[in-house]
Amino acid sequence: MRFLEDIKVGHRRELGSFTFTAELIKTFAAQFDPQPFHLDEDAGRRSLFGGLVASGWHVAAVGMKLLVADGQRETAAQIAAGETVATWGPSPGFRELRWLKPVRAGDTISYANQVETVRATATRPGWGIVQARNIVTNQHGEQVMTFMATAFVPRRSDAG
Repeated sequence: MRFLEDIKVGHRRELGSFTFTAELIKTFAAQFDPQPFHLDEDAGRRSLFGGLVASGWHVAAVGMKLLVADGQRETAAQIAAGETVATWGPSPGFRELRWLKPVRAGDTISYANQVETVRATATRPGWGIVQARNIVTNQHGEQVMTFMATAFVPRRSDAG
């Protein structure tokens, strides 16, 4: 992972894509969001959605999986190149979560992350804060979800 000094406003990471199947939608919903329109095609057809749809939390969880996998790939490449790898801190949260369009069985969703702010912290020496807009689109290029994520990132000048 990169240090604060290496991150620039506007940098965009394409994190990958994922295809939602009816089976995956129902399995996730049964365990974590058991609303009828996530569990049953007929109930979905009778709902505002007009069909089976994925839980927004499922869409977000897949995005987290892809974000972590992208970070692992970046870390492996840095290690192979003999570079110092930054160990990021926790996320103090996210905001502006919007589920804009339903995700249906058969949809392939792509995830991207674009840096909006980078700053050092006054209260935590050696750390900075990065805010990035997460943009999730379907196979038609339509945004289905967006949110702003925040993460603590170490400064290179304080790396051991």
